[in-house]
Amino acid sequence: MAEDSPMRFEDGLAELEAMVAKLESGELTLEDSLAAFERGVGLVKVLNERLGAVEQRIEVLTRDGSGTLRTRPFEAESE
Repeated sequence: MAEDSPMRFEDGLAELEAMVAKLESGELTLEDSLAAFERGVGLVKVLNERLGAVEQRIEVLTRDGSGTLRTRPFEAESE
C-alpha cells in the first residue's frame, strides 16, 4: 500500500486478524514472528488512533423540549 494513501480501517483490521492467526498457528520462524508482532503493534496503534478520531466526530441527534433537533458531541459510556 502506498504511503500517501491511508489504509482503510477494515483493511488494517483484516491484516491484524490474519497476522494473529499466523502467530497462533506457530508456522512462523522466530524472526518472522517478531516482525509480525511488531507490525501488529503498529497496526493496533494506528487503528486505535483512527477509532479515537472517529469517536470525536460522532454527533448524536437529540430533540430538545420544543421538538427541535439538536446535535451534541458523542460521549462514550463508561464501562
